[in-house]
Amino acid sequence: MYVISVKSIKLECGDGLGEKGKKRKRKRGGKTRWFLGRLKTALKIFVAIILLCIVVVGGWFYKEYGSTILKMKSEAAKLVADADSTTFSRNRASTVYDIDENVINVFTTDGNTGYLSYDDIPKYAVDAVVATEDRSFFEHDGVDIKANVKAVYELIKHEGEVTRGASTITQQLAKNIFLTNEVTWQRKTEEIFIALNLEKKYDKNEILEFYINNIYYANGYYGIEAASQGYFSVSAKELDLAQIAFISAIPNGPTRYDPLVHMDNTLERKDRILSQMCDLGYISTEDYNLAKDEEIVLNVRTADNKKVSDYVVSYVNYCGVRAVMESEGFEFKDSFESEEEREEYEKKFEEFYDVCQRYIYSKGYNIYTSIDVKKQRLLQKAVNEQMKGFKEKKEDGIYNMQAAAVCIDNNTGKVVAIVGGRSQKQAAFGLNRAYQSYRQPGSCIKPLLIYSTAFENGYTPDSEVVDEKSEDGPDNSNDNYLGKTDVRTAIEQSINTVAWNFFEKLTPYKCLTHLVDMGFKKITYEDDYMAASLGGFKDGASPLEMAAAYAAVENDGIFTVPTCILRVEDVYGRELISYEGGASKQGAVAGSKKVVFEKNAARMLTDCMEGVLTRGTAAGYALKGMSCAGKTGTTNDRKDGWFAGYTPYYTTVVWVGGDNPVKVDDLSGATYPLYIWNQYMSEIHKGFKNKDFEDYKIVVE
Repeated sequence: MYVISVKSIKLECGDGLGEKGKKRKRKRGGKTRWFLGRLKTALKIFVAIILLCIVVVGGWFYKEYGSTILKMKSEAAKLVADADSTTFSRNRASTVYDIDENVINVFTTDGNTGYLSYDDIPKYAVDAVVATEDRSFFEHDGVDIKANVKAVYELIKHEGEVTRGASTITQQLAKNIFLTNEVTWQRKTEEIFIALNLEKKYDKNEILEFYINNIYYANGYYGIEAASQGYFSVSAKELDLAQIAFISAIPNGPTRYDPLVHMDNTLERKDRILSQMCDLGYISTEDYNLAKDEEIVLNVRTADNKKVSDYVVSYVNYCGVRAVMESEGFEFKDSFESEEEREEYEKKFEEFYDVCQRYIYSKGYNIYTSIDVKKQRLLQKAVNEQMKGFKEKKEDGIYNMQAAAVCIDNNTGKVVAIVGGRSQKQAAFGLNRAYQSYRQPGSCIKPLLIYSTAFENGYTPDSEVVDEKSEDGPDNSNDNYLGKTDVRTAIEQSINTVAWNFFEKLTPYKCLTHLVDMGFKKITYEDDYMAASLGGFKDGASPLEMAAAYAAVENDGIFTVPTCILRVEDVYGRELISYEGGASKQGAVAGSKKVVFEKNAARMLTDCMEGVLTRGTAAGYALKGMSCAGKTGTTNDRKDGWFAGYTPYYTTVVWVGGDNPVKVDDLSGATYPLYIWNQYMSEIHKGFKNKDFEDYKIVVE
C-alpha cells in the first residue's frame, strides 16, 4: 500500500506556472487587492454621505415639522386621557325641515340603546371583523408598522393619492371617533398617535367593543345592534352565522353594500367573509357551507320619527349628503376623458359619500328643504289611485307594476315632491325609483335630444319634413305615414321616422350634447347609435333627470341641477352650505344653473308640446284654465310608459313600468303616466292664475 501526500506532490511538481506565471499571479493579486481597497473606501464614503443626508434631512424635517409632530403626540395623549365610555357611544341626530320649516324627519341612530358590551357581542361578529379588517389585531400594539410604511410610500409615490389602506382596527376607531376623513400625512400621524394611546389605556376586547358599536352599517345604523334591529328586527344576540356575515359585509362600503339598494353586492361579500373565516379556522367547513347556502330574508323596521314617506326621506338623505360633501370640499364631476378616470372618480365619490352620510346621522345638522308636504301627499295619492288595478306582487311582496314621479318648482328649480313607488308597508326604506332607477325613456326623449337641436340649427315648428318608411328606418307606432308634414305635427304625433332622420342628419354627437350637458348619468356620447333617436339607450334615464331637463325647457333653456336642499346648518346654527336663490355659495354642482338650450329653441319646443295635449298623443288631457305642455313616451313592447309635462309654475314627470319589465297591453305614455300627471297637476294648480308661455320669434338672417 502506498500513501500519497498531496502536499508532497505539490512540493515536488510545483504549480506548473514557472517564474513568469508566478509574477503574473502576484501582479493580478495586487490589482485585486488594490481594487478591493478602493471599493471599500468608496463604500465608506457613500455610507458616510448617506448618513450625512439622513442627518441633514432629519434635522430639516425636525426643524420644519418636529414641533408639529410633538404637538400632535401631546394632543393625542390628552384626547385619549379625557375619553371615557360615553366617548364611544355618542351621536347627535340631524333634523329635516320642509319648505315651511316644519320638522318632517329626524336622522338619528339608536344611540346608547343600541350599545352592546363585549360579552353581548356575538363571537362570530368579532371573528368576522378581525378576519376581514385586521388579522394581526391581537399581536400589534395599535399600529401595523410594515403596512403603514407601505401606505406612506404609496402616498408619496402617487402625490398624496391614497392607493392602499393600512389602518388597523384601533386606527380606524381613532379616526371614526376623534378625526375627520381628511387624507394628509398630518391626519395619518394623529391617527397613529391616538391608536397607540388607545392601546395603552384599553385592552383588546374593549377596543373591539368600541369599534363594533361605532362602525357604520348604512341607512343610519351605527353599531351591530342598531343594524340588527334595523335589518332583521331582532337583537344581534339572536342572529345566526349567515346573518352576522351579511351584516358584517356592509361597513366595508356602506353605499356599495347597502342591502336595501344593492342586495346582490351584500350577499357576494357575505360569502367572501364566510370564506375568510373558514380559512382562518374561525368556523368549520360544514358551518361555512350551511351559512353560504342560507337564504337571507330581511325584516326591515319602519322608522317612527318621520312625517313623510320613505321616498322623501331617502331623497333628502341623498341630497343632504351631497350638500355636506360639497361643504367638505369634494369636487363633483359629470364628464370624464376616459373610463379609467370615471372609475377613479366613482371610487373617490363612494368613499367620500359614505363618510358624509355618517355625518348626517351623527353631527346634529339642521337640514332645510324645498319639500312641500301637501304636494308630496297629492303626488303619492295620484300614483296609488291610478295604479290600484295592478295587484300582482313579486316574491318579496312588493307590487311588480310601479310608478315614480318628480315635481319641480320652475321658479326655483328645486324638487318639491318625489315619489319612488307605490305606497306599501313592505317597501319601507326600499328602492326609490324616482332617482335610483334608469329606464328607457322612449319618445319622451325626442324634444330634449333631437328637436331642440333641430331648432338650434335653423328649423322651426313650421319647417317641412317627410314622414315615410325607409328601408333601414323605424316604423311609426300606428303604421301610419303622413308624407309631407311639418315639425310641429311630428312632435305632436310622436312620428318616429322624422325623429330618426333628424338624428342622422344632425349627427348623434351633436344631439347627445344636450343630455350630457344636463348630467344624465347613464347617457353618454357612447350612445351614438340610431336607436337612441327613439329613446333606446344602453341604460336610460331617471324620472329626476327627465324632470330637471323638461324644467329647463320651460325656463328658456336654463338648466338647474336638481336638489331639494335649501341650506344646511351645523348643530350651533352656523350655515355650512346654502342653495337658496340659485347655486351654492361654493359654486359647485347642486343648485347651479347653466344654459343648455337656446332660448328661442326652448320656446319653440314649448309651443309644439302645447299641441301634444290638445291635438297630439295626449289630446284631451290639457289642464283646465292653465297653460300646459308635455310629451308622451312608450318603449317597445309597452314595458315602460312616460309622461313629461309642465306649466309656467311646475314641471312633473311620471314613469310607469314593472320592476321586472313585462309587456302591458294598455300601457303607454298616454295612459297611466298621463292619468297620474293630470290628476296631480290639476290638484296643485287649483286657485292659480293662468299664465301664458312666452312666444318664440322667427329669426331672419
